Amino acid sequence: MSEQRPQAPGEGAPGQPKTPEHSGVDLARVALRAAKEQARARGNAAQQKKQARRGGLRSGARADGRDPLSLGAAINRLITERGWETPAAVGGVMGRWPQMVGPEVALHCDPQKYDEDARVLTVQCDSTAWATQLRLLAPQLVARLNADLGQGTVKMIKVLGPGGPARRYGPLRAPGSTGPGDTYG
Repeated sequence: MSEQRPQAPGEGAPGQPKTPEHSGVDLARVALRAAKEQARARGNAAQQKKQARRGGLRSGARADGRDPLSLGAAINRLITERGWETPAAVGGVMGRWPQMVGPEVALHCDPQKYDEDARVLTVQCDSTAWATQLRLLAPQLVARLNADLGQGTVKMIKVLGPGGPARRYGPLRAPGSTGPGDTYG
């Protein structure tokens, strides 16, 4: 077995060039570079602690997701993130109902709700005559709504007749009777 002796500084492996030793000025530069890197690391750690105490990162000179938004932009962003585009559009149609169906029909028929899964718009009329009239106009109204909202948004309009007075339950009620609501519809 051959013995290996420790290499002296500046001595490389056999066949490799020797690395020069650092002299006074070079040694000072290396020490200064190491000290600057350590100070930078300590400064970054201190900065992160300071930001954590203040509640996180602050907005800088460039726009990012933490900047304040106008109310309209914030609502549009929320609608897009949550996937509420279709219900919001149908809600807008409910607000513009008189312009969509005409003032005379809007006077007697009110949209009640929209079922997004079945794509059914429920409309209630104030008389059975208007309910019948709206049932006849339903295919044209569905076409008009889909032209405004996008094809397939509304598949059907469910027309409800007038709701009668509130049903009363009590001792003077005939068994099996549905009350005044059984003549409407």
